[in-house]
Amino acid sequence: MAKEIPDLVAEVRAGTGKGAARQARRDTLVPGIVYGGGLDPQPLNFKYNYLVKHLKAGRFLSTLFNLKVEGQEDVRVICRGVQRDVVKDTPLHLDLMRLRRTSLINLFIHVTFENHEAAPGLKRGGTLVVVRQEVELKVTAGDIPDHITVDLTGKKIGDVIHINDIVLPSGAKPTVARNFVIANISAPSGLRSSDNEEADEAEEE
Repeated sequence: MAKEIPDLVAEVRAGTGKGAARQARRDTLVPGIVYGGGLDPQPLNFKYNYLVKHLKAGRFLSTLFNLKVEGQEDVRVICRGVQRDVVKDTPLHLDLMRLRRTSLINLFIHVTFENHEAAPGLKRGGTLVVVRQEVELKVTAGDIPDHITVDLTGKKIGDVIHINDIVLPSGAKPTVARNFVIANISAPSGLRSSDNEEADEAEEE
């Protein structure tokens, strides 16, 4: 299932240059621009509180948005920069880039775990320790997965799950070559205490 793309609503900004941008800020708007995609750059304005809400949600620079401007067709965009006030840290300007459906982008994709009941390690009281709840993948803008799935079937206590152990959606690949850890199944606390006691006794002998 494709990941649902959030909307980012803007309005066309009349005029360009510093004067128009300053006027936008006086009107509690954040000026911005969208470029790329074989079209001319277009100045935009964003409502300040609306934009701040999106920024505080996190992952703004790695989220694909559906840009909505009244009177124009929706277009997929990704943010390429947020200029902020050096003292207040408030947004002053936004740079957006249009994307084609075939464009490759880096996005954080949620990791889900299934078949907990089929994992012997969890049945014995082990704990699933999730190291990464999201993984950054290179995907095409027109085919973004909603999540990637880790199958826990057969996983025992002490097993470690790496990114290379996961079947990724077609066309998606990790942004780093390292075979990093996604999760592991740790021993229950009672079993760990027992192992430590046995180790201590062995040292005393």
